[in-house]
Amino acid sequence: MFTFIVIFVFLIQNMQLRVFILSFFLMVSSICVSQLPKLSDSSKISIVTCGSGEQLYSAFGHTAIRVQDPVLGIDVVYNYGTFDYSRPNFYLNFARGRMWYSLSRRNFEQFLYEYELEKRWVKEQILNLTTAEKNELFSFFESNYLPENRDYLYDPLFDNCSTIAADVLKEQLNDSITFNDSHLEQRYTFRQLIMQHLDWNSWSAFGINLAYGSSVDREATVREHMFLPYYAMYQIRNTTKGQEPLLLRERTILDYPMKTLNGYFATSPLFWLALIFLFVAIITLLDKRHEHKNRWLDFIVFLMSGLLGCFMLALWFLTDHTSTINNLNVLWALPLNLVVCFFLLSEKTPEWLPKYLWFALGLLGLTLILWVFKVQVFSPLILLLMAILVLRYLFLLKKI
Repeated sequence: MFTFIVIFVFLIQNMQLRVFILSFFLMVSSICVSQLPKLSDSSKISIVTCGSGEQLYSAFGHTAIRVQDPVLGIDVVYNYGTFDYSRPNFYLNFARGRMWYSLSRRNFEQFLYEYELEKRWVKEQILNLTTAEKNELFSFFESNYLPENRDYLYDPLFDNCSTIAADVLKEQLNDSITFNDSHLEQRYTFRQLIMQHLDWNSWSAFGINLAYGSSVDREATVREHMFLPYYAMYQIRNTTKGQEPLLLRERTILDYPMKTLNGYFATSPLFWLALIFLFVAIITLLDKRHEHKNRWLDFIVFLMSGLLGCFMLALWFLTDHTSTINNLNVLWALPLNLVVCFFLLSEKTPEWLPKYLWFALGLLGLTLILWVFKVQVFSPLILLLMAILVLRYLFLLKKI
C-alpha cells in the first residue's frame, strides 16, 4: 500500500501538492502506528516473580511485569532485566560499572518457557487497579519500550528489574502507593540481603565480599529491600493503594523447589585457601629451622596481596560501581605490597622494611577492630589470607 501511494504522489506534477499529500500521509501513518488499543475491564496487570537459578546472574531471582487482556488477545511480559553481550565493549563497560540494560517485551508463553526449562518457580501477583490505571501503566510500558527509551544504566542494588517495578508503580499511580514495613521482622544491610542468596563458602560470595566496600554495610530502607525480587514480592503483599491493598490476588504459575548454589568442598575457596595457608606455614617452619629466607615465597605473597589491593582500589576510584567504594579490604591487602615485593628479592634488606612490616601488622589489627564494630563486614575467608600475611611479616621481622 505504501509503495502505491509513493508512486501516486510522485506522478503528481505540482510540487507543493506532492509535498502536502506526502506529509499528510506520513502524519496519519504516525498517528495510526502510535495509537494504543484501550485495555478492557477484563484486563489484568501483575508482578511476576521468578525463583533463583543455578548461575550467579540468576541466583537472586527475577521480577517482570505482565499485561494481559483476553478481550484484545494481549498477554505480554515487560522485562527490565535484558542485557546484550553483543554491545560494543560490553565486558569493559560491565567492569567499569556502566552496564546498559534494556526493557524487552515478549509473549508470556515464550517468557515462561525459559523458566520451565530451568525448573524455576514462578509466582504472579495480580494488582488491584482500575481500568484507567491499567491503561496508564500500559501506555507507560509501551512508551518505555520505544528504542529511544528502553535502555537504562543498570545498578545491581539501586536500579534493576525489581527496583524499577517498584518505582514505576510509585510514580505512575500518583504516589497513592504506600510501602508498609510490618512484614519485615528486622531491617537488613545490603550485604546481609545479598548473602541470603549465596553460600558463604563459594567463590561468588568470596569475590563479592572482597569487591564490595563499607557502603553496603548500612541498613537498607524498606524501599531499598526491594532490590531483591523476593523482597519485592513480600512487599507487594504489604503495600496499599490509597486505603486498599495493592494486591488483588496471588497465584503460583510454576511450582518447583527453591534452588540454591551448591558446590563441592574440594572446589570451594575454604579448601584452597586452607591448602595455601598450610603450604606457607610449612615453608615458614622449614625456613626457621634451616635459618633460611625464601625470597620467592615472600615475593609471591607480597605481589598477590598488592595486586588484590590495587584491584580493589581500581574498583573504588576508577569505576562507577556504587557498591565498591570505601572498601576497607585495602587495609590488609596493601596495594603498597606490589612495590615492596621487588625489594624482597634483593639480598640486602632495605632499612625502612621493619617499619613497613610493623605498619602492615598494625593495619591488619585495625581491620579486625573495624570488623568487630561492623564498620565493614568482611568475608570470614580473609582470616586465612591475613594469617598468611602475619606469618611472613613476623618471620621477616625476626630475620632482619
